[in-house]
Amino acid sequence: MSDQNDDFPGPTPPPGYQPPPNWGSAYPAPQPSQVPPPYYGVPPKHPQSTTALILGILGLVVCGVIAPFAWVTGSRAVREIDASQGGYGGRSEANAGKILGIIGTSILGLTLVIVVPLFASLFFI
Repeated sequence: MSDQNDDFPGPTPPPGYQPPPNWGSAYPAPQPSQVPPPYYGVPPKHPQSTTALILGILGLVVCGVIAPFAWVTGSRAVREIDASQGGYGGRSEANAGKILGIIGTSILGLTLVIVVPLFASLFFI
């Protein structure tokens, strides 16, 4: 007889030894539909997303002439982020810069529509 037992790896167990019952795991194995998708991390921000946001804030608060540039930069960044299919992040910043650029450009346009005729009436009356 060999000193190996099929139920117990290693030397022969002592007499009267009972292997522990196999109750299974406390946590059942996940089914294929329950396995979460792999996590790849956060995609890098688009290089122009923060630029669009800063230009939008400056165009609204400091100098309205900058606002159209924020609008164009933000629109281009949002379009490229959407086309990258998850390759770039920062869509909310780019979109905020675009919206601030639209608001700043509208204020600039209204200011020009009001101020230019006002100055013209002051100088040519």
